[in-house]
Amino acid sequence: YLEDDNIVFGLELNGDARAYPKRILAWHEMFTDTIGGVDIAGVYCTLCGTVIPYQTNVNGVDYKLGTSGFLYRSNKLMYDQATQSLWSTVRGEPVIGPLVDKGIVLEHVSMVTTTWAEWKRRHPDTTVLSLNTGHRRDYGEGVAYQSYFSNDQLMFNTPFRNNLLKNKQEVLALTFPASPQEQLAIDTNFLNKNPLYKNQIGQQKLIVLTDSSGANRVYDPKDINFVSYDRDSRVIDSDGHTWQMSEDKLVSPNSDISLHRLPCRRAFWFGWYAAFPGTRLVK
Repeated sequence: YLEDDNIVFGLELNGDARAYPKRILAWHEMFTDTIGGVDIAGVYCTLCGTVIPYQTNVNGVDYKLGTSGFLYRSNKLMYDQATQSLWSTVRGEPVIGPLVDKGIVLEHVSMVTTTWAEWKRRHPDTTVLSLNTGHRRDYGEGVAYQSYFSNDQLMFNTPFRNNLLKNKQEVLALTFPASPQEQLAIDTNFLNKNPLYKNQIGQQKLIVLTDSSGANRVYDPKDINFVSYDRDSRVIDSDGHTWQMSEDKLVSPNSDISLHRLPCRRAFWFGWYAAFPGTRLVK
């Protein structure tokens, strides 16, 4: 039912690839699923532009999560069924209720925003979310929130604003567990012009690869210096070796070394800045 240029959110776990069309999630804003044997909850906050999947099992406890209908700084809040605690969707942790300050943080799973044509080319055996949702909606591309997405106006004000970018300009955003005070936002327009981008935040080196569809993937290069990318699946290092890109890692020519992917998320600039006003910005 999808057209090649339809936007999908894709992820792969343990060889199991799945696509979630934006045209469906824009209506429902959250999904729970099991992919590659891993229980996942994915949250699409249409207001702030984030789509973030999390593993729901933390320290042996499987949290049953849903969307609460509440907002904080224009970011939707989840809740867990057992305690009714409210969870930040952008941080993946409880912010109100009995689970606060328990050290509970959901593990972020890497997801990519791309076109249906590009995702199925890379993953011909992918499954995709069905139109049979049990609800009657117009699931046409761009129908849900059409007016909101068509301009730069906000539905709800936020306490922190920054005009270095337009409110709804998309950024690729990262947090760094080893440096929790640091965050990084990169203008996706900048990344489209710089398909191989390198940076270092604290001790964490990173490389961002942006393919021809505009999809962004971030990897930990360790001490490897990459110098070119074909905007598909091949990355070349400074020694002339060609590495292969997959959804979870970069693999060396002899497959004896792999470099793992780093979690990232797309967001509207205003939404990310509202959550992390101290963020660095590359544009």
